[in-house]
Parts: sequence; structure tokens; C-alpha cells
Amino acid sequence: MENKSGVSDFQQLQERWSTQIQRLYVDSQPLISQAMNSRCGQYLSSHPFLALAVMLFSAMAALPVGLFLIFALVTVITSTVGFVFFEVFVLFAGMLTLLCVLSGLAIVSVIVSFILMAFYTTISNILMYYSELAKQVQEKEKDQEKEKDQEKDQDQKKEKDQEKDK
Repeated sequence: MENKSGVSDFQQLQERWSTQIQRLYVDSQPLISQAMNSRCGQYLSSHPFLALAVMLFSAMAALPVGLFLIFALVTVITSTVGFVFFEVFVLFAGMLTLLCVLSGLAIVSVIVSFILMAFYTTISNILMYYSELAKQVQEKEKDQEKEKDQEKDQDQKKEKDQEKDK
């Protein structure tokens, strides 16, 4: 008797399961009805134990799959943030390099400016001294010419005086 009641309980359970699946099949969205009309859905309808195993597997696999997807998402976000940090590091290194190059150019330009200013000052002083020296030489030459002219004039006067005296 126990055997008959165990079989009848199992048949009742199978009937309830089938009615639940039928209710899902009829009342639910078209996707479920499409899935149940497929070959796989029809096979699972005729084999409720296998359908239960697939459903349990799907429910139990949801957590590991979800954890894996979270891990993948965290990995992608971390790599993106790492890439951003790497880009920031590269930009910072480039900025420091540019700062050093520009500082070096500023120092070189100041030094070259001082050198050119020294040359300019030296050359302008030399030219000024040369022009003053040239003026002094020209004045001396004029003075010498005046003296020569005066001497000539004096010589001519002396000659005239001598001619008059003769």
C-alpha cells in the first residue's frame, strides 16, 4: 500500500508540476510560449525531472555567473581607471619635460641676451671711442694744416718782407 501511495503521490506531484508549467505556458509572455513550443521546451515538458534539474541549475548558476560578470565589470572599470591614471602620469611626465625644456630655453635665451648685450655695448663703445679718436685726429690734422698754413703765410710774409727789404 505504501508503494501505491508513493506512486500516487508522485503522479499527483507530476500533475501539479504539469499544470504549473501549462499555466506558465499559457498565461505568460510570448517568449515563454515560444520557448515551450520549441523542441527543447516540448522535451522538457515531457520530462519534468529534467526540467526541474535545468531550472535548479539555472537558478544555482545565476550567482556564480553574476559574480563573474561583476568581476568582469570591476576589471574593465579598474583597467579604465588604470588607463586614465596612466594617461595622467604620461601627461604629468610630458608636462614636467616641457617645463624643463622651457626653463632651459629661458636660461639659454637670458645668457645669449647677456652675451649679445655685452657685444653690443663693447662694439658701440669701441665705435664711439673710434669716432672720438677720428675727430681728434681730424682736429689735429686741421690744426697742423692751420699751423702749416700759418707757417706758409709767415714764410710768405717774410719773403714779401725780404723782397721789400731788398
